[in-house]
Amino acid sequence: MDSLTQITLGACVAAACVPPKQRRQAALLGAALGTLPDLDVFLDYGGPVANFTMHRGFSHSLLVLAPIAILLWLALRSFWPPVREAPSRWFAAIFLALLTHPLLDAHTAYGTQLFWPSGSTPVSLATIFIIDPLYTLPLLAGMIAVLIRPPSRVAGRWLMAGLLWSTLYLGWSWFAQTVVSANARQSLHAQGVVGAPMFVSPAPLTTLLWRIVARTDRGYYEGLDSLVANDGPIEFTFYPSEDRILAAALPRVPAAQRLQWFANGFVGASVQNDTLILSDLRMGNHPDFVFRHAVARQGNPDWHAIEPERLPTTIQTRQLKQIWQRIWNEAPVH
Repeated sequence: MDSLTQITLGACVAAACVPPKQRRQAALLGAALGTLPDLDVFLDYGGPVANFTMHRGFSHSLLVLAPIAILLWLALRSFWPPVREAPSRWFAAIFLALLTHPLLDAHTAYGTQLFWPSGSTPVSLATIFIIDPLYTLPLLAGMIAVLIRPPSRVAGRWLMAGLLWSTLYLGWSWFAQTVVSANARQSLHAQGVVGAPMFVSPAPLTTLLWRIVARTDRGYYEGLDSLVANDGPIEFTFYPSEDRILAAALPRVPAAQRLQWFANGFVGASVQNDTLILSDLRMGNHPDFVFRHAVARQGNPDWHAIEPERLPTTIQTRQLKQIWQRIWNEAPVH
């Protein structure tokens, strides 16, 4: 999620754990801890593919953050009076402020390596967009109330209301995704596509419109489903992918292997000017994907690895407006 969301979430969960008179200190500490894991964006891992696939790695691992939370609590308890006054409640505050960050990130399409360094595929539940005002604004209101009048009952009510709303909204996103997934399976089956792996994610800034990608060995199907417009079966469009070329290049191109692993197979391959380009199908829409990397070039005759290059995205505001209009309009967006 975006930094503001993580700051407000960390502040609110920490403030909710401690005694009312200590809410302000807890909110400030929680805000700092809530954004701490994302400081890994300032690390250079050695290239665009490495930076892309190692973000949300060790700094978002539950196996790393849990011990850090314990050590931080022990350190603060040794000298900071608020923690010494209510040690168990401050332990909960510190623990939740740190660990809710990667758990929330795991609900986005990007994916989060919750169990680094196990090597398991990043968790990408994709139930909420990286920026969603309906999730963030209630938490922001609760944080502001706590910072202004921490011990008051009014501040406590705003705090709990913000946490309750955000939790229920996240629960709603799970339900909405389940409804869309069922509709997508039925619609694909009607088109003769059975058993294809699917990736279902919300459109930007909303959980009322969802994008579905179904991956096959020839390419991928892409469609949109609105929970508002009564449009019946989902209209899918098929886009071919150069999967044979990708399969031939894969053993000799580590960057391609890494991208395949990171996206759990939801990668589209295309060739431009004898260069193999891989697109992460989970973010964006055809042909304007957020993450596109040039990873190999055709030799004589085999493909060989090149220095990976991230290509610029071509997503425009006009396209986002069209997608937003699709929420209320049954007509497909082209």
